[in-house]
Amino acid sequence: MIVCEFCLNYTSDGQCRIGLNLPKGMSCRDFSPGMTKFCSDPKDFSGPNQIVEMAKYFGLRKTELKKVALMAANEERARL
Repeated sequence: MIVCEFCLNYTSDGQCRIGLNLPKGMSCRDFSPGMTKFCSDPKDFSGPNQIVEMAKYFGLRKTELKKVALMAANEERARL
């Protein structure tokens, strides 16, 4: 598993939309997480903690984890 699988810049043909080389690990300077990458069905979203725990489970850390937490918090605010 790579960080790209949770990024909006990752295309279905396995390329980066912004032209970066795909990283081998779980970090990328231009990581842009998308809610659809974590919950394909919007009804599955139960809160930001759920998404952060999923991200930790998959190995996201540091800056990438902060971006996921921010994305999840924004999603929570948008639903209220």
